[in-house]
Amino acid sequence: MGYAHEYADAVLHRGRVPMEPADFVPDWPDAPRKGKFYPGVEPYALPEGDGAGASAAAGLLPARDSPAGAGFTLPLLAAMLKDSYGLTGRRLGVQANSDLPGLPLYPHANWSRGTAGGGGLYPVAVHWAAGPSGPLTPGLHHYDVHRHSVQRVLTGDVTALVRDALGADAPAPARETDQYLLLSVKYWQTAFKYNSFGFHVVCTDVGTLVQTWRVWAAAHGLAVGPVFWFDEARLNGLLGTGGEEETVFAVVPLAWEGTPAVAGPLAAPDPAVRHRDLERSRTVIGFPTVRAMHVATLAGATDRPAPGALGAAAVRPLPEGPDRVALPAPVLPEVPVRRVLRERRSSFGRFDASRPVRPGELSAVLAACAATSLGGEADTGDGGSLLRLYVFVNHVEGIEPGAYAYDPDGGGLLPVVPGAQGDFLQTNYFLANYNLEQAGAVLVPTVRTAAVLDAVGDRGYRIAVGTAGAVAQTFYLAASALGVGAGVALGFDNVSFVERLGLAGTEEAPLLIMPLGHERPRPADFRHEIA
Repeated sequence: MGYAHEYADAVLHRGRVPMEPADFVPDWPDAPRKGKFYPGVEPYALPEGDGAGASAAAGLLPARDSPAGAGFTLPLLAAMLKDSYGLTGRRLGVQANSDLPGLPLYPHANWSRGTAGGGGLYPVAVHWAAGPSGPLTPGLHHYDVHRHSVQRVLTGDVTALVRDALGADAPAPARETDQYLLLSVKYWQTAFKYNSFGFHVVCTDVGTLVQTWRVWAAAHGLAVGPVFWFDEARLNGLLGTGGEEETVFAVVPLAWEGTPAVAGPLAAPDPAVRHRDLERSRTVIGFPTVRAMHVATLAGATDRPAPGALGAAAVRPLPEGPDRVALPAPVLPEVPVRRVLRERRSSFGRFDASRPVRPGELSAVLAACAATSLGGEADTGDGGSLLRLYVFVNHVEGIEPGAYAYDPDGGGLLPVVPGAQGDFLQTNYFLANYNLEQAGAVLVPTVRTAAVLDAVGDRGYRIAVGTAGAVAQTFYLAASALGVGAGVALGFDNVSFVERLGLAGTEEAPLLIMPLGHERPRPADFRHEIA
């Protein structure tokens, strides 16, 4: 077993055995930026983009195939970047999160994005490697989230290098295009707050962003799938980054409309970005555990597993039971995907038990979450799923309180633990920003993390935890489409949930808790769009 098994076990038990350094305290005044800053590099504004009216339901419920020949255009890609990671509004309202006192002050303002971020830190940087078949001057372009623009940090076609780094055995979409999105992660941007737990958090953040793109693309009749196995050190060299500080986590190939890919020659030696991101923090700390996980997931980065290798880590079928609780067929309203992304938010302390969740709402959210997959190289190959969903029912019309397992095939709930669960949920949650007993239901996704690592090696940690991030994003978007409140939390006693749900021996690891419920009416919110 590799180091990732040890790390996964430490994450699972961190509610009882704190991860080192246990006495670490974040230096908030010296926090890093929420995005990269290349001083002196000219930005080029992107259009707001097309496709605002496409329905989110097409991307949230079981996926459809993209039309033959469908591809991105500049307006479509610009819209996807803006809707997913661009700044779209200001979040300020009366709620229960601990940062509320500072939010009215402009320097501490919380700017919202369509994609959820662990702790609101957003450590993923997006670089567009554009080849000659696209609309930009060939080169490497950084997406500036604050200005919705691109900054060309390297001129010249580098897509042959990217394609070569992905390997001759990469999936066909990666070999048949000259447009790629490179997703890199700055460890310090999360580790300054979460220290050793930061590696786990950045894995979820990559998953949330990839899932936003998958939902957005599917809503527009397109398809995207990430590549996780590639020559990571070589792509880090292209970005001009040190792997222990910032590293490429995934590559997303883009099919481009109209023009076939142009296979350019490889340059020698490899080109590299000379511009440097200017770090805001005066003191940057390297955590040994984060560094060890980086090294562990870097090993074997080019050793692509056989197709279908992840099938061994899929969850097992649920047994039949006479007490199955039927749910209505899942239906999501035809709401524009842009609206769903703009209205996505966390319901800190706003749940209201006097307004129960309707069974149809629960069914739609569960079905959307169960259909979630990172796609690409994270697919099991046989239609199996890496995740299972459990539901703690508090206040759902017509369903008795208790803990249940969700059966996506039968569309029903299998009882696990009867009776009220509110005290258990709140006792095993570490923070005070969610009133879990007031939520209509709390969803708990599990992934057989150890089985994923056994199937594809330590690099699979990015897929296992990224899948949890993807289901969190799906959860938010399905709730937003329905007009129901939602939240996602990492700070809970995972082991207690293993014990409560009887998961010992299954290798299923609870990675998130996701409360769902109606909110109190007439919230006191700042209307940024009319300010």
